Amino acid sequence: MDVSVVIVGAGPAGLALAGELRLAGVGVVVLERLAAPTGESRGLGLTIRTMETFDQRGLLPRFGDPETSPQGHFGGIPLDFGVLDGAHRAAKAVPQSLTEGVLESWARGLGADLRRGHAFLGFEEDADGVLVRAEGPNGPLELTARYLVGADGGRSAVRKAAGFDFPGTEATTELLLADVRGVEVPARGIGELVPGGMVMSAPLGDGVHRLIVGERGTPPRRRTAPPRFEEVADTYKRLTGHDIAHGRPVWVSAFTDAARLVTEYRRGRVLLTGDAAHIHLPAGGQGMNTGIQDSVNLGWKLAAVLRGRAPAALLDTYHSERHAVGRRLLANTQAQSLLILGGAEVGPLREVLGELVAYEEVARHLAAKVSGVEIRYDVGAGTHPLLGARLPALPLTVAGRSTGSAALLHRGRGVLLDLDDNPWLRRRAAPWSDRVDVVTAAPEAPVPHDSAAVLLRPDGYVAWAAPGSHDDLPTALDRWFGPPRD
Repeated sequence: MDVSVVIVGAGPAGLALAGELRLAGVGVVVLERLAAPTGESRGLGLTIRTMETFDQRGLLPRFGDPETSPQGHFGGIPLDFGVLDGAHRAAKAVPQSLTEGVLESWARGLGADLRRGHAFLGFEEDADGVLVRAEGPNGPLELTARYLVGADGGRSAVRKAAGFDFPGTEATTELLLADVRGVEVPARGIGELVPGGMVMSAPLGDGVHRLIVGERGTPPRRRTAPPRFEEVADTYKRLTGHDIAHGRPVWVSAFTDAARLVTEYRRGRVLLTGDAAHIHLPAGGQGMNTGIQDSVNLGWKLAAVLRGRAPAALLDTYHSERHAVGRRLLANTQAQSLLILGGAEVGPLREVLGELVAYEEVARHLAAKVSGVEIRYDVGAGTHPLLGARLPALPLTVAGRSTGSAALLHRGRGVLLDLDDNPWLRRRAAPWSDRVDVVTAAPEAPVPHDSAAVLLRPDGYVAWAAPGSHDDLPTALDRWFGPPRD
């Protein structure tokens, strides 16, 4: 094989996967159709779960000091995310271009081979691997690999070539987006209705305003190129009466409310991640953030299989875990679509929901849903409250040094966290020491649910905990990290 994995697409999902695979020592080539980054920022901001994910890889300092806020929304209805516990808040003004830059630097620094200007053409699969065909600056290219991953967006060529089913609902409306300089417009929140449609405007800094306009009753167009700024300006003027034609567009785009989810995230040696697997109305940047988390879930599993440490069946949990997340993603974004794009007939629903979010339990439920912190996986039998969830950030003393639970995951390995100085536990885990770090630590704060020990997967989710797991520790280690060494 030329390489273990070929990834098509160098957006956030593809670059996150490349970094995860290289962290585990797996060879990867990323093929990107565009010759250079566009600088566009469709996604804007990082959810709480993505902030946690970047923290566990030591990437947050690379973002500088982004502004965080407990304020959010659900379908344009203000929502206080401060009701959620945790060490992080959502970062509100992180452009996708910065996220891509951080992930590219990380992946390249780990040795990922990123080839820009290479368009995916097709592939052939056999029992041993895939033959990937592409067209590059120097002509046709063929690469053999063990696995192919499509991270090439909502119009994924990999998804189409592999024949994945992509059911869902057709677009009913189109929205236009433009980042513009040289205009002064009043700030308008998501879901703020005007006669005839919806308008959103927000300052992004450096003299740039983001504008989103949607005219009710305007059917979506089949576009082969981005809309012209004149189209955005004309729509904005019809909806608000304000002329912005003198503005200087940074970039312009269009999107719809189409909602689709593949029926399977894996077909043989081909897998999908990010928008290649799910599309929906952008609402709170969930698409980009979910795609990054798809890749973090997939990366360590694919690496374990490729390195012979786990059976190929481990990849089945990528579909079972992330497809369920995708279904919930489409449900909440479609609900928000009704609230954002609906007309006067949706007014009573907005009013009632606005009353409900005043109740902390309702606010907590919705905030957890759109921020990703409600995710819990089926990791086995047991009654411990942390099973399948993430371990909340926990300050620790390890070998006389203060650290935190997130820092233990920087290397992308499993971690058995012994909080009770239990030599029996450490002996039981010793046969997996080539892939699981056994760390004895003294907690510097109360331990959630009085846990004596937790087994963390490389993606930060709890696979076993004591007391309360019915499965014994070796069973959990074997399930998630493969059989022990001889």
